[in-house]
Amino acid sequence: MSNLNSSVRSKCRKLFVAAIDFGTTYSGYAFSSTSDWSKVLTSNWTGGKVVTLKTPTALLLDADQTFKAFGYEAEDQYIDLARDEEHEDYYFFHRFKMILHSEKVISRKTKLKDASGKEMEAIKVFKISIKFLVGDLMKTLRNSYPDIKESDVEYVITVPAIWDDRSKQFMREAAREAGIERSSLTIALEPEAASIHCQYLPAKDLNLSRSKYLGELAVGSKYLVADLGGGTADITVHHKIDDGSLEEMREASGGPWGGKSVDDEFEKYIEEIIGEESMKELKKSSFDDYLELMRNFELKKRSAKPGKEGNTHLSVPLGLVQIVKRDKSRKSLEKAIEMSPHAGKVTFENWKLKWKNEDFLRFFESTIKKIKEHLRGILYDSDMVAVETILMVGGFAECEVVQKAVREGFKMKRVVVPDDAGISVLKGAVYFGHIPDAISRRTARYTYGIQSWPEFNPTKHPESKKVEVNGRARCKDVFFKYITKGQHLTAGYEKSQIFQALNPKEKKLECAIYISDSKDPKYVDDPGCHRLGVLVIPLPDLPDGASIELEESMIFGETELRLQAKDIFSGKSYEVQLDLLAEPSTDDE
Repeated sequence: MSNLNSSVRSKCRKLFVAAIDFGTTYSGYAFSSTSDWSKVLTSNWTGGKVVTLKTPTALLLDADQTFKAFGYEAEDQYIDLARDEEHEDYYFFHRFKMILHSEKVISRKTKLKDASGKEMEAIKVFKISIKFLVGDLMKTLRNSYPDIKESDVEYVITVPAIWDDRSKQFMREAAREAGIERSSLTIALEPEAASIHCQYLPAKDLNLSRSKYLGELAVGSKYLVADLGGGTADITVHHKIDDGSLEEMREASGGPWGGKSVDDEFEKYIEEIIGEESMKELKKSSFDDYLELMRNFELKKRSAKPGKEGNTHLSVPLGLVQIVKRDKSRKSLEKAIEMSPHAGKVTFENWKLKWKNEDFLRFFESTIKKIKEHLRGILYDSDMVAVETILMVGGFAECEVVQKAVREGFKMKRVVVPDDAGISVLKGAVYFGHIPDAISRRTARYTYGIQSWPEFNPTKHPESKKVEVNGRARCKDVFFKYITKGQHLTAGYEKSQIFQALNPKEKKLECAIYISDSKDPKYVDDPGCHRLGVLVIPLPDLPDGASIELEESMIFGETELRLQAKDIFSGKSYEVQLDLLAEPSTDDE
């Protein structure tokens, strides 16, 4: 990629760009200097005898909620504490990122449960985790650059493109509490980052496999990006336009179909063998054995190969066997298997569960089916007929079972899986910090607007919406649309509205922002509409009889929604706050 450095200069004004990929299953960081931005260095983590580029997303805190360890170290310490029966006062969180996708409404009060069921505010768990990753990053940088300061680094944090505005603000606020200045943080969308990375992969070998190298894309090329991570499948379609940048052709979509959903299938399977109560006991009183069981499954999941004959063997921890032995109805793991719906498909021999390979691969079926169905819904759309390539990235995309299923399901498409698919998002996020204009247009995931109160029109408005305001008939709850779901937006696309403060005693102007899954909502209480948050503009003291008119602008087409306001007469800018993380009222849900 050295040829890129001579043609594309970093737009970052700091010495380094560092990206943090805070994943569901694994997390890590990478960085590069502005002077040699294509040379990306990644973190290295040691787990047992293995060195990896990411570490498990696991956090261990002591009884007063202060930091003890993160990653492999957190898992190992907690296992030791559990084996010594000294773990109950500690907090152990793992794979907790999915709460930002699965929770209906996220707020600062949202709680996470640790391995033993103890609750803690989610934002504090995220803050401590990010703080550790930033600290480890700075330690790594200072090994080579002893005088470097945190203010010399521009940070990029990756989030799934299918996250809503609340979840993005949650991550930004957690990063700010971890010590990252607002002005020093950029949010990158994961499939975009991977797409940027694969644009700039070096062709070290002219005969490089077409299945591993996206290649130098011609202007007009269209391809689907499937970011298959630990928690989610995050899917979008990109189009290379005349200036060499990328535009998003379709709003990001997807669901909870990452590698964790295969783990969930396995956990459900084990529960169907040993019973719900025994599974609860395994997690509560033998969590070290539960963690060992899931670690063992993770290794088998990663090494699974489609079409391979033979058997898969999975070691079973002693604690699980003992729990089943105490179950008066099952008495042993062998008997539990015979009594379960899985009799004849799995056996227990020499402290190992044994499946035929074809039966083991069934753990993947449900997840792969959902991914393929979703891809089909996109690729068979009449607007997507020119999409000839599927780019698969993310840790779960490295799984050969998934790769084979996608290739067989879409034989007319070219399927590309880069060698470093698991860190494409991380490296691409570093690139994005240097070249933020690499994505020039995005597609709106929702319809955005505000609540308005126009004059009541009996031919247009229902009688139930009629209200009297200052002696005039008005229609309440009308959705005044700013942008439409699916609308293509250039970065920085601005929509403005004039607001007037007539009461000199007013200290602030408030305006509720609404979003909708519909392209043309009529009212803010229509199905699929909900209040995103309340825009608050602080006002100066006004003399009696004075008024102020403000132009409020919402800025779209970037990775986050931005807002600004200014006095249309004086041109003075005002601070704008859109708090999406306040405790929701019943109207918001």
